Amino acid sequence: MITWRRAHERGHFDHGWLDTWHTFSFADYDDPAHRGVSVLRVLNDDTVAPGEGFGTHPHRDMEILTFVLTGAIAHRDSMGHGEVLVAGDVQAMSAGTGIWHSEFNASASDPLHFLQVWIRPSRTGIAPRYATTRLEDSLAGRWQAIAAPDHLDPAEAPVPLAQDARVFVGEAVRGQPLVRELPEGRTTYFHVMAGDGAIAGPHGGACRAGDGGVLLSGSGPVTWVSDGMMRVLLFELP
Repeated sequence: MITWRRAHERGHFDHGWLDTWHTFSFADYDDPAHRGVSVLRVLNDDTVAPGEGFGTHPHRDMEILTFVLTGAIAHRDSMGHGEVLVAGDVQAMSAGTGIWHSEFNASASDPLHFLQVWIRPSRTGIAPRYATTRLEDSLAGRWQAIAAPDHLDPAEAPVPLAQDARVFVGEAVRGQPLVRELPEGRTTYFHVMAGDGAIAGPHGGACRAGDGGVLLSGSGPVTWVSDGMMRVLLFELP
């Protein structure tokens, strides 16, 4: 069973320099029915015009993941990190006791498209930390572990989270479906990052970039299929 959150149902604002879609309530968009799922608080889908971006601003006690879909993002923060991340890169910040950072489109000619995710931590007041990883070029029919709780062995995933949550990215392509057995007692949320396809079975349905939803645990494996390519972001939450 799926509780759908369709792409067109999300909050949407076009500020000229920023075209943004909010899966959950954020800033001027407040929907009492969509203020997050479990500890997943924010899932923003942002397209930033060339040379534009977010000036230096603070965060505190939040786990922040940024997935670069197209273009390049120039990052700088109060921990001393400064770099340009390109399509396929994933950035993670544990804001902890407090950080300041800026995010700008690194290109003067091409738009920047990225997803930003906020996860509420289970512990507050930790020391801020920063990590990056990269999506594999081909994930046909399989999942890549992106993030896992920080008490686990780092081999579980390259990004540590101050929360009992796991994050994966996978791809369904023609002839190679993407399958996930949902863990008992957990809340699972998916978001289609790119492409289109469907979730197979009587309770599934067609899905495209921007669509997502809560998947009911204990109902057997979920299978994503595509005649082309569909990239899926998956959260397993407490």
